[in-house]
Amino acid sequence: MQEITIGKIYKHYKGNLYKIIAIAKHSETMEDMIVYQSINTNEIWVRPKFMWNEYIESSKSLRFTLVENI
Repeated sequence: MQEITIGKIYKHYKGNLYKIIAIAKHSETMEDMIVYQSINTNEIWVRPKFMWNEYIESSKSLRFTLVENI
């Protein structure tokens, strides 16, 4: 499982790039949530942490992959 690091850029399996801006807690469940921003549109998104490193069978890859050089 890859490390999830604030400030790093990750590529979504569909091709878009996102920067992690925070790791937050869901107020009701205390579940860890990833807060991330689109590099292209600056939109802010949130997703449960458990989904971040999820394997997507149809694409044969992780949902998000760290981009080393950008």
